[in-house]
Amino acid sequence: MENNEQLNPEEAITAGGVFHFKQIRNGKVIAEWDDHNLVVNEGLNYTLNASLGGDTQQASWYIGLFEGNYTPLATDAGATIANNATECTAYDEAARPQWVEPGAASQSITNSAAPATFTINATKSVYGAFLISDSTKGGATGVLFAAARFAAVRDLIAADELLVTYTVDAASS
Repeated sequence: MENNEQLNPEEAITAGGVFHFKQIRNGKVIAEWDDHNLVVNEGLNYTLNASLGGDTQQASWYIGLFEGNYTPLATDAGATIANNATECTAYDEAARPQWVEPGAASQSITNSAAPATFTINATKSVYGAFLISDSTKGGATGVLFAAARFAAVRDLIAADELLVTYTVDAASS
């Protein structure tokens, strides 16, 4: 491709992710929903640099929740998401739950075999979730890959479990 040529849209790579949530109370599923994500600029740059640019790949990824009435922006990053969105840390786990995936297959990667589990320990209204490479609750480091605002605020109470699955699909279009 010449320096001034543009990519042909017919040769594009597309990728998108979906968070799937299951809210469990007293051993029963009381709500289940999906929300599409925004892959932020930092996540897009990380993907290009780690796959094609020779940068080091992140070994682990983690799911975080946020309780601020916030809509994620493309400019959000690992250094800002916890503060911008008011990260929810009202859960028993000592760190953000790990996103454990077995590897990509058929242009898809997911943690559906091992959803991230949050054991809620206070009454909270939660507005969304994010995928980040830092396990620290409320942490301001790591690479932010994606974030999603729920279509509707979700009210959680102590002892609720929130199971989170995140799936990313890619295609050549």
